[in-house]
Amino acid sequence: MGKVYKIGIIKGDGIGPEIIDEAINVLDATASKFGFDLKYEEFLLGGAAIDETGVPLPPETIAGVKRVDAVLFGAIGGPKWDNLDRHLRPESGLLALRKEMGTFANLRPATVYDELINASTLKADVVKGVDIMVVRELTGGIYFGDPREYSKDKAFNTMVYTREEIERIARVAFDIAMKRDKRVCSVDKANVLEVSQLWREVVEEISQEYPEVELTHMYVDNAAMQLIKEPRQFDVIVTGNIFGDILSDAASMLSGSIGLLPSASVGGKAGLYEPIHGSAPDIAGQGIANPIATIASAAMLLKYELGEEDAANAIDSAIKKVLAQGYRTGDIGAFDAKEIVSCSEMGSIIANSISKS
Repeated sequence: MGKVYKIGIIKGDGIGPEIIDEAINVLDATASKFGFDLKYEEFLLGGAAIDETGVPLPPETIAGVKRVDAVLFGAIGGPKWDNLDRHLRPESGLLALRKEMGTFANLRPATVYDELINASTLKADVVKGVDIMVVRELTGGIYFGDPREYSKDKAFNTMVYTREEIERIARVAFDIAMKRDKRVCSVDKANVLEVSQLWREVVEEISQEYPEVELTHMYVDNAAMQLIKEPRQFDVIVTGNIFGDILSDAASMLSGSIGLLPSASVGGKAGLYEPIHGSAPDIAGQGIANPIATIASAAMLLKYELGEEDAANAIDSAIKKVLAQGYRTGDIGAFDAKEIVSCSEMGSIIANSISKS
């Protein structure tokens, strides 16, 4: 009998249930192909949790995510809950969940599929072959530093990083680089910020533990420019919270469609894997959502959480194969489409591709 993994499932709101169902479809086909078993347990979060329990993050969900090996998450939120007090809104539940899970590293890949190269707003010869992983520190930096203050005449925030926080995010980046092209670019503003001086020093120290990985440094303003000018120069980018927030969003648009890109929040016992897009309540229930980002998130779960690298690669290969065959959901249908398919059809086509490979 093969290994058995426990996977938490959070479908969430809007298109969340639709895209998660297709990711599970693909995961089941992959598990069958590669000889391991996946046991699913579903939890509530966001608007769905508010409607059923009155809070965005029920205690049962907190307890549940702590007994599984990884969590696959769809999306939360919608206008139905926008007027609630901030602490009761769906987004507050997600922030609290990440804290409870101890996730401190946000992984945001930016991959340009050859089959969709015309979807990018940049020239094809600039973005062809782009495959970047942005590793963003998620729990420190200026978003969480104290002291902080606001008044009508003056406001300030404090950027703080400790040696321990930098060490652990750097190790995540170097570990990922060892599975890729063994190149890390650390992005900071060490020419003007003392906190970035410490960041650079500590990343240099950690790099000594990874002699096979090439380390370079880049100021954040130059990094933003280079992402647009020559994105192929990057393999793994590691950076702090606010810089990573900005650069990962910029990198995500190299692909041309937000419906294609996965992400993960890792660092605790179990990681949280999710598409970068939102709940899209305006198209929920219509069967037209693009499940590829969620399916790619499931592949990341297999690779980075469970160590099932061959299975993860099979999912990524199936996505590329299906796109090469001309299958498109409506959001990417303008780019070399041979057939426009529904959300469930896209999931089934990718799952079948894996089963028959």
